[in-house]
Amino acid sequence: MTRVIRFGIIGCGLMGRELASAAARWLHLTDAKARPEIVAVCDTNESLMDWFSTHLPSVRQKTTDYRELLANPDVDAVYCAVPHVLHAELYPAILAAGKHLFGEKPFGMDAAQSATIAGAIKARPDLLVRCSSEMPFYPGAQKVVDFIRKGHVGPVLEVEAAFLHSSDINPDKPINWKRMVGVNGDYGCMGDLGMHVLHVPLRLGWRPESVTASLVKRVTTRPDGKGNRVPCETWDNATITGTVRDPAGDFPLVLKTWRIAPGEANTWSIKVLGMNGSAFFTTKSPRQWQFMRYEPGGTQCWQTEDLGFAGLFPTITGGIFEFGFTDAIQQMWAAFVDELAGGDAKGFPCATPSEAADHHAVLTAALQAGITNSTVAVQYQGQA
Repeated sequence: MTRVIRFGIIGCGLMGRELASAAARWLHLTDAKARPEIVAVCDTNESLMDWFSTHLPSVRQKTTDYRELLANPDVDAVYCAVPHVLHAELYPAILAAGKHLFGEKPFGMDAAQSATIAGAIKARPDLLVRCSSEMPFYPGAQKVVDFIRKGHVGPVLEVEAAFLHSSDINPDKPINWKRMVGVNGDYGCMGDLGMHVLHVPLRLGWRPESVTASLVKRVTTRPDGKGNRVPCETWDNATITGTVRDPAGDFPLVLKTWRIAPGEANTWSIKVLGMNGSAFFTTKSPRQWQFMRYEPGGTQCWQTEDLGFAGLFPTITGGIFEFGFTDAIQQMWAAFVDELAGGDAKGFPCATPSEAADHHAVLTAALQAGITNSTVAVQYQGQA
């Protein structure tokens, strides 16, 4: 019999619904070691919880107080999707209650909050903690990772990772908490999108030693939904360039976290250029990836391979079909549940707490670099 892991969800907005939907169609996976069951939900907005109780018969607790959910002995693990400012309060509380944690990025809205969460994690080594980052679970992204791990790139020339949104180009888009420094944090777009662009580079060991950054703020006010325009405080776009030290030669790591990227609905990409090989994937072309293998004096020719549906965790879907965002969500959660059940997440776990801490170090340095127009050394946790 498949093991059941009982989950509580704190934060019943967009991502909470996505995770619940992935759990509801767990029969889509063919060899899962365990399956999640949503038994409790929590949100300060009571109306958001109705969707869960309507669509998921397994939900037996609805509460506006996260403490009540954490006190529920039927909850084994928690998925937490709340504004950044609440991470430093809720994540340690979840761990102190003895619940495994699958938390949304960025694990605190600044380095200080990240350190608080790291301390809580260190105090509970018996619990599994992971950070949400679904885009690397696309088959094309995994092809790029595998290409690099097999040593096909050779000396690296440059790495570029990007996450591009376009909706904020509309100056009349109503303001939300991600545009408020007091709730989102000073990182702005970097806090919202930074884990997405840093997950793969950090997983591959590419930690920049120093960074420069270009920070852009174009929309200074937005409607508040009450007939007024209020300050839009956070950075809209950030382009970070880091220097990665490597025995074969240092190389630039370019990270783009843009909320105003004209024409881009929701595009994630990773490009790695090397002396022996190069690889590229973008969610604009979800069923394809591109690669080049080069021999001295040989032809330089990009190849494109159609992948179809080929996630890390096998599914009932035929390989001729296309992979999409909801599939990436389920694959990501499958990796977390697999670890909870004693597996190795098929060799690609969800983003780890150490990776979340490292990404905070990069973003902290990038914020300073952008404001001061300088090059700033990245101070990773544990460094003097």
